[in-house]
Amino acid sequence: MTTTALDDLQSLTALQLDALREVANMGAGHAATALSQMTGATIMISVPEIQVARLEELPPELGPAEQPVAGVLMDMLGDLTGRTLLVFPKHTVMRMAELMLRRPHGSSVALGELERSAIKEAGNILSGAYMNALSDFMGMVLLPSPPTLAVDTSHAVLSRRFLRISEDVERVFVVETEFMMQEVGERLRGFFLLLPDPASLQAILRTIRLA
Repeated sequence: MTTTALDDLQSLTALQLDALREVANMGAGHAATALSQMTGATIMISVPEIQVARLEELPPELGPAEQPVAGVLMDMLGDLTGRTLLVFPKHTVMRMAELMLRRPHGSSVALGELERSAIKEAGNILSGAYMNALSDFMGMVLLPSPPTLAVDTSHAVLSRRFLRISEDVERVFVVETEFMMQEVGERLRGFFLLLPDPASLQAILRTIRLA
């Protein structure tokens, strides 16, 4: 990432981050509707926080570096390019698999093929919804690739090797995402990471400053 791009990211005002938060809220609303229809349960999704962070210093809520997490990685194609990553603690992803498969709470004890397929579909819905909201905000065409799922330590899932990003990408947009299952009063938390390529980052920054 160039020094200029890094300076631009560091100088984003609270108002400009709020503009991005509104984009994320729109995506969360669409994702909540789609997930509710798929699971038959009322799921609300909120975006309590959005921030810019170094990849190596992501929010401590992700847990220790050796904690198992599930990551759903997708390429962002079209007018903007880069990667998106959804990260969930393993206990959250197990619960999400149960919801997607309409199974009772606590019935899933391992991530088999069905569970993995369900998680990839949930990731597809969530990342696609966020990407569509960003597409509308930017006035550009964004297309998601098929999702890739990894279940490993947070250190491995957030590695540049898995994310397939260069040293140029120093900072990422981090969207904290909270899922609320109204019928059972449960809350689950995950994180959506947007990792644009340098040229796409500059385009996003230009649009934010005009918002």
